[in-house]
Amino acid sequence: MEFGLTWAKLDEMEYVTEAEKLGFTHLWVTDSGLIRSDALVFLAVAARETRTMKLGMGVAVPGLRLAPTLAGGMATLNMIAPGRCFVAMGTGNTAMRLLGRKPMTLKRFEAYARTVRNLLDGKDAEYEHNGEKHAIRFMLTEKGYRNLRDPIPMYLAGYGPRAQALAGEIADGLTTNIPRGGTLDQILANVGKGAAKSGRSLADFHLSVRVNFAVLDPGEPVDSERIVNEYGPAITTAMHSTVDRHLEYGEDPPEFLRPIWKDYLEFHMARPAAERQKMMHESHNAYVAPDERRFVTPDVIKRFCIVGQPGEVLEQVRELERKGVRQLMCNFPLERGYQMVRDYAKNIIQRL
Repeated sequence: MEFGLTWAKLDEMEYVTEAEKLGFTHLWVTDSGLIRSDALVFLAVAARETRTMKLGMGVAVPGLRLAPTLAGGMATLNMIAPGRCFVAMGTGNTAMRLLGRKPMTLKRFEAYARTVRNLLDGKDAEYEHNGEKHAIRFMLTEKGYRNLRDPIPMYLAGYGPRAQALAGEIADGLTTNIPRGGTLDQILANVGKGAAKSGRSLADFHLSVRVNFAVLDPGEPVDSERIVNEYGPAITTAMHSTVDRHLEYGEDPPEFLRPIWKDYLEFHMARPAAERQKMMHESHNAYVAPDERRFVTPDVIKRFCIVGQPGEVLEQVRELERKGVRQLMCNFPLERGYQMVRDYAKNIIQRL
């Protein structure tokens, strides 16, 4: 089992190096310039500071840069950390909505991903921009401007059936979230449909999932202050994304949010319209906003997280591995990150 860490705060690179020493194998750098440090700058510094960690964006947002720019950036990073790079991308959520824009459509996303894949494979790629299509390729690669010799795997992020199937069809792997992306069986079935469409085998397919393991201390209640501070940010961030999709597309909330859905939606819509979006995403995967704390209830925590004593949680980890999960991803909140990375290593990584 591999273990991924999400981080993008440049002045705390020691958090990454400590995680590497504790057994974390992958670094996923968020791509949201209005909230976090610049992703490619962060990755370049991380490439110098780490020794074994695989490095990539978690995940790249196509609406923020052209496909050749992303491919070129990753191929250049591959010179600093040869053989340690991967590229992951999604349609975009927070990064796009904070710019007043919607995520990329799946059709455009597929074309973008195919362009990146072909360029990183050293092939000609069809590139479409502003309605015009052109055949492009990297030039002067043999002169040392980038590294295409060491393969760069491409993973797609997907929370819905169509995006998960697309990963199965064209990518080296899928990154998703449980329970937000469905059950593991549902995710694997969707990936399988995409693979069948392209006639490919999934023998080497890389499935990474973000699962929150809330390991309780003896006698600790599920809604203790520690648990709310550590896992509440992931819950509220999932809720924020769900609200965006509900308001834009009319989507219903997932099962784990239903106990608080009506109350939260009323709360959110009472915010000033001009500031509503920014107010909701201000705490993005960093902390629980004080006025949202009441929505992180025991019921929601138990629905969203795998909760239990260390032995119980460890058995769930082993079950995920048996079913085909290659990597467990972590996105620890800003003020609790150092302690949580140590606890995770002690309770999970070092006990497998």
